Amino acid sequence: MRQVFVGREEELAALARARERAGSGRPQRVLVEGPPGSGKTALVRHFLEDVPRVLYAEGEDGATAFPYGVLEQLIGPGSWADPRAGGIALLETLQKTADLQGPDGTCGDRTCAEVVALVVDDAQWADTASLEALGFAARRLRVLGDPRVMVVVVVRDIADPRVPEGQRRLFGGGAAVRVRLGGLAPAELRTLGGALGPGTLTARAAARLYEHTGGNPSYVRELLEREGPGLVEVLEQTDTTPPAPRSCAFSVRARLLPCTADTEALLAAASVLGRCCPLGEAALLAGLADPLPALEQAVRAGLLTERPDDSVVRFPDPVVHAAVYHALGPARRRALHRGAAALAADEETALHHRARAAAGPAPGLSAELAACGRRSVAGQAWHKAERQLSAAARLAPGRAAYEQYTLESIECRLLAGDVPDTAEVAAQVGEFAASGWRSYLLGRLGEADPDRAESLLSDAWRRCDPVADRVLAARIAGLFAALCGSAARDTEAANWAGLALRLAPHTPAVDTVRYLALSGMATSGRAGQTARALAALDRLPDPAVASPAQLQDLMGRGTLRTVTGDLTGALRDLTGVLAAGRTHTAPFRMTAAGALAAAEYRAGHWDAVLGHCEPALSLTDDGGQSHAALYCRMLATLTHAARGSFTEAREQLRRMTGGTGTGAGAGMSVRVGSGTAGPGGTGPAVWTALAEAHLARALGRPEDVVAALEPLLPPDAEGNHVDPLDPLDPLGHLDEPGAVPWPDLLADAWTELGEHHRAARVLGRYEALALRRDGPGALMRAARSRGTLAAALGDAAVAEKAFRAALWHARRTEEPFGRAQVHLAYGQFLRRTSKRARAGEQLREARGLLVRLRARPDLERCERELAVGGPVVGRPTAGGPVGGGPAAGGAPVGGAPVGVPGVGGSPVGGSAVGGSVAPGRERLPADASSLTAQERMVAGRVAAGLTNRQVARELVISVKTVEFHLGRIYAKLGVPSRTRLAALLAGQGVALPGQD
Repeated sequence: MRQVFVGREEELAALARARERAGSGRPQRVLVEGPPGSGKTALVRHFLEDVPRVLYAEGEDGATAFPYGVLEQLIGPGSWADPRAGGIALLETLQKTADLQGPDGTCGDRTCAEVVALVVDDAQWADTASLEALGFAARRLRVLGDPRVMVVVVVRDIADPRVPEGQRRLFGGGAAVRVRLGGLAPAELRTLGGALGPGTLTARAAARLYEHTGGNPSYVRELLEREGPGLVEVLEQTDTTPPAPRSCAFSVRARLLPCTADTEALLAAASVLGRCCPLGEAALLAGLADPLPALEQAVRAGLLTERPDDSVVRFPDPVVHAAVYHALGPARRRALHRGAAALAADEETALHHRARAAAGPAPGLSAELAACGRRSVAGQAWHKAERQLSAAARLAPGRAAYEQYTLESIECRLLAGDVPDTAEVAAQVGEFAASGWRSYLLGRLGEADPDRAESLLSDAWRRCDPVADRVLAARIAGLFAALCGSAARDTEAANWAGLALRLAPHTPAVDTVRYLALSGMATSGRAGQTARALAALDRLPDPAVASPAQLQDLMGRGTLRTVTGDLTGALRDLTGVLAAGRTHTAPFRMTAAGALAAAEYRAGHWDAVLGHCEPALSLTDDGGQSHAALYCRMLATLTHAARGSFTEAREQLRRMTGGTGTGAGAGMSVRVGSGTAGPGGTGPAVWTALAEAHLARALGRPEDVVAALEPLLPPDAEGNHVDPLDPLDPLGHLDEPGAVPWPDLLADAWTELGEHHRAARVLGRYEALALRRDGPGALMRAARSRGTLAAALGDAAVAEKAFRAALWHARRTEEPFGRAQVHLAYGQFLRRTSKRARAGEQLREARGLLVRLRARPDLERCERELAVGGPVVGRPTAGGPVGGGPAAGGAPVGGAPVGVPGVGGSPVGGSAVGGSVAPGRERLPADASSLTAQERMVAGRVAAGLTNRQVARELVISVKTVEFHLGRIYAKLGVPSRTRLAALLAGQGVALPGQD
């Protein structure tokens, strides 16, 4: 057998650490244990390759009666009166081993090399006297002075009664290093298969080989070297039993020899019925009136197991079952399968045994299996369907039928999540003849490349006749719906999903197709259409008892409720769906988690958003770049940004973009390109653009908001972004993808940048959409944005009316963050129009909501407005009174903006975003005591390097007001320029609001 060593990195690392400690003068006791064939000896010998000083011995089965046989292997022949004398002799041998004492007390390369390794392999077969001598020496290694020794005992199980009790305590106790070996992982089995040749294990074959052998290296090596390339073919067929390793087959045969004919008959029948079966069925197939004596003998031989009060008998592991099954011989095996088919109580079991009894192509049986498999598909029993369709393909009479059944079985594997390597399967499918099924399946396998997937699906649709093959047409339509949904093309997703359900409502190829039909309606439908859909879904059952189709409907109802503002109902639906969907596919669970997180974001349950997004992301690939993962990362970015956790927000954005770009989130900006681009060009860019825009808004950078969101507007034929009011523009372009608001952000950013005409145009379209859908959240945001624009234009009457409308809509919503933004914007408007009392009321309402949300950036803005507006008494916070007076321990009323403890984990103002400075941080030069609160905020921002226009934008004042305050600051502090102002504040260690 070729010597090939793979894997075991953790185990080798544990041995290396023990060697290092031994090299520093701390003797080590190491136990290596594992079942037969697990590679214990290979591991130890591989480790010992660079250990030059080794005393090695191994036990031998049947040799335990020879006293001191193992000790003689270690130190040579001798005569010892007792184990104590043998232990002393062993210590003397260790003492004589060259250069036990290292040149220094460290464990560099030289001293590690001088470690002596004393190894006893297969200790369960070592003689007792030798083991006791070894234990005596191992307990007294300190007598060597500076012992650099590691004693390694290799055993199948330290609890084996053949190992003396003292040695079990010595090497199995807490002071010993214990290395337990299990099987090699599937990836390691593929490496081993590649090293041994001649065939290469596919990912699926490696996974099945691991299931069959437990990853036991000895068994795997035997099968690979004996079966060769044929092993892969057998492992790919899930309706067959792989062969047993020869060593296991010999062992089973030896245990069968003393068994009676009844015992052998019972074992044969049980092996045909599977790895486990009811005892009564096995007895009936074996023709035994009383199977208990045979069962008792089989259990004593270790060939079957049984449990008290359980009528099921089991083989101890798959290889024992395989050894018994393959020992039957083909004629007897097929006869027993025919007998099992005749006794079967259901059609599926009978078909399985008939297929196993077949000796070659069987057209009728193949068609029956395919029909049964398709019924299993309708019931979403993917694993069962895959086995039945694979059997149908194996028995198919011709190439065309073989390919068709194989394609359908591969689809079942995909839906069951049982395709470890899609590239391997795509290569297999690529060799089949061109057909609608082939193109459809290649499109499903290539979902990571949405543009190519859409091209392949288009080809599949052209090859498909929706009338003659409604099932395939429904599958293509369902996959189109999933691609469009992931690309934020919600209207198209709803249309394709509806078509799929009309074509074949009971054979879905996408387990979210019903949800896609409803969610597309949620973001693109009219108010009446949405209301009718909700009414139709009114009598759905509790998620805990819902069918798979009803769970999709519940998830769709939750999304409809999110968009219409019924967040309480949405959270109830979606929380139940996520809990009940634990056994569903990863895409279903991730979709459910994203839908729930979107509702939680709007409802202000921001801790829950992060709690649901992170587990969902663990379901995706390592890169985290699937569409559902991008959506979850977007929601996480929005939440971190709204809370002022900018490092975390930027990290999520970096993962969305792969660390590229130059925008607001540590600069990451993704351009959408054409509004009619394929799924790959829109979905990821939409989610990234929304994440970037919300982060830029929290950072107070309107130019970055525009840079992120403007590409979402529809382009003209030349790629220029057109007038949002263009009647030719498709209605869906200014939808809110995934129920995440954004048009109001763009309008606000344009307003802040002085682009009032552009703000008005996008806002008009958004108001029309909000009215069309009658969503209180969208109407609230549209009215607030209209009020902000009117205020910027100097139209106080229109602004007042718009803000009052926003307040009215806010009372109809359950969105605390949106309501807080309305109160904050209205308060800012009222302060600028000198209505300070009313402004204070609105700002205090905003602050109460923002404190509960821990929305630090907006809370800082609110605090600045309150500070500029004059004294405010009794400011409530999450942690108690803040500011306003001595009782709160804050700054004097009317002074600098006051921080709020308990928000974002630190006082407000610690942000790098124009924040206020918490009480106790602000330190002024002696001659600056006369600066007003407004002058302090202007001085801090100017010293931080902001231009007059940037300061004006951040403080919501005019540029002329900034210039006026700056002139007074220069006069009071006696400085002539901005540079000198910054130097003065830096030289005296001053921290002003916004200075950081």
